[in-house]
Amino acid sequence: MIVYQADKKQFLRDNDDKEIDEVIHLRYQTQTGRRVPKAEIRSWRESLGYMAKVLRDDDIPADMGVAIEYHIPQSTKRIDVTLTGYGPGGEKNAVVVELKQWEHAKATAKDAIVVTYVGGSNREVVHPSYQAWSYATLLEGFNEAVYDGGIAVLPCAYLHNYVEDGIISAPHYEAYIARAPLFLKGDDDRQRLRDFIKKHVRHGDNKAVLYAIENGRIRPSKALAEAMKGMLRGKPEFVLIDDQKAAYEAAMAAGQSAAQDERRVLIIEGGPGTGKTVVAVNLLVALTGKGLVGKYVSKNAAPRKVYAAKLSGAMTLTRYSNLFVGSGGFIETPNATFDFLVVDEAHRLNEKSGLYGNLGENQIKEIIGAAKCTVFFLDEDQRVTLKDIGSKEQIRKFANEQGAAVQEYELASQFRCSGSHGYLAWLDNVLGIRTTANDTLNTAEYDFQVFDDPVVMHAAIEAKNGDNKARVVAGYCWPWTSKKTPSATDINIGDNYKRRWNLDDDGSLWIISPESINEVGCIHTCQGLEVDYIGVIIGPDLIVRDGRIRTDPAGRSKQDQSIKGWKSAMKADREGTLAAVDLIIKNTYRTLMTRGMKGCYLYCTDEETRNYFRGVGAGVNPSLFAGEVSDLQLSLA
Repeated sequence: MIVYQADKKQFLRDNDDKEIDEVIHLRYQTQTGRRVPKAEIRSWRESLGYMAKVLRDDDIPADMGVAIEYHIPQSTKRIDVTLTGYGPGGEKNAVVVELKQWEHAKATAKDAIVVTYVGGSNREVVHPSYQAWSYATLLEGFNEAVYDGGIAVLPCAYLHNYVEDGIISAPHYEAYIARAPLFLKGDDDRQRLRDFIKKHVRHGDNKAVLYAIENGRIRPSKALAEAMKGMLRGKPEFVLIDDQKAAYEAAMAAGQSAAQDERRVLIIEGGPGTGKTVVAVNLLVALTGKGLVGKYVSKNAAPRKVYAAKLSGAMTLTRYSNLFVGSGGFIETPNATFDFLVVDEAHRLNEKSGLYGNLGENQIKEIIGAAKCTVFFLDEDQRVTLKDIGSKEQIRKFANEQGAAVQEYELASQFRCSGSHGYLAWLDNVLGIRTTANDTLNTAEYDFQVFDDPVVMHAAIEAKNGDNKARVVAGYCWPWTSKKTPSATDINIGDNYKRRWNLDDDGSLWIISPESINEVGCIHTCQGLEVDYIGVIIGPDLIVRDGRIRTDPAGRSKQDQSIKGWKSAMKADREGTLAAVDLIIKNTYRTLMTRGMKGCYLYCTDEETRNYFRGVGAGVNPSLFAGEVSDLQLSLA
């Protein structure tokens, strides 16, 4: 999506005769239905005014394409300015300009990282040239009109308020400045930027190149499991963007500087699709490449099994087993045995280890004790069992007890759910997890559909399974009868929908087994993994009555281990247990409904619940209240 597009002549007219920031804001509201913060509107006014000064050159074609706020497909990232046209030989070119209002910055020893004042304080952020180059790389990777259509993307950064001080242009950043030239305040740099534009846009295109980019078919997102083999061989399968790069470089520095008497703990928090596992695996590769000894740790077996299957032939099983391990193997590990441990899906850590949950003291404590540097990646909203204890509070507690310095980072860059922050915020709102401003959903950003018939929904997912990247999952509300009686079906809804739970033969590999499209998966075989399209069946454990989300633990199958013991716990702490179970059920559906990178198709066994999700998805704005745990069946407790 491009918020504003015109030729140079029209852009200058809008800047001179109208308020350019108001023009862009109006178009943004029209296209998205949302407003933007006043600070961003002010930045449009100032930065685009400087951009207009640059373009006031008769040798820059008047019919050159100008795009403002191009949303990079499959991400939440926006390119500030894109200028399109033809090079001296008729080449199709797009000049990407990253605009900054910075006035000062401090250098760091970290790759592509500087410190500047943003968001009310001094923060470590990526160098503007790195940012421009990484955005251009994203565009090249996702848009077929660019990588197949012969469109060259030329990035640069323009800091129109920044006076040259030898810091922002220091030799340390030279490699990225070479990829994306840096232009600063002053007439000389303004002219240099003009020359850069004229070098690549000699002739105007009447927005033809811009049109090709906007309408280019979106290349499928690169799934992590598919890219794992290249990553472990040191191939840069993913370019780290903005906060990903900042967190990665901080972890790299911590991993290399940590010592037994100077322990380091990093907490990196991020929602679904923010790149937690991408950063984690990159860290594993890079720190191991530095000669450090470490492991990738995950409590959830499904991602580890899937990665192992994808790495078949590229790495011996012994080597893989030494690098990718479960979370319960550090009970007797001597203090600071490892240089680093990368803990993915840390929200799923348990207190006890072992098959019967009777070994060790606390997995968080044991993991921190086992390494000089520990990096925890977590999303507290993906805790889906009563045994999940992974939280920032608990990590801080055990880090402080062991004298480890703690650093915290947040990943906000969204690469799942078609890069739609709006979908995630809407989901939090409609599930009653937290109140957000997103009480309606823009389905143009993410393919969300509600079905009245589970047979039709499952068929729709099957139709999306051309690349084996679509699956149906459900809340654990039906017993696993077929486990003991193979001829039986498990999920029986009405007269026509009869399906089995995930195949017992596939186990943790269910999500990549070709035959599993015929089955229904659960939270335990898909968490930490992704597909293009996910179909979700919401069972009787979550219903809507009069606009209120209600959860009912009795609606879960008795075989479900995620809330095992809730009835007994009710006797000791009724309110606390209800609150904990309520959150587990909501988090489960939030996690299931965010496994799809491109779309989520929904069926609810309860008609009123279906109508609720259809209403809020279609733009109806119902009264939303905090979720409640239903009193249904609680007498059984």
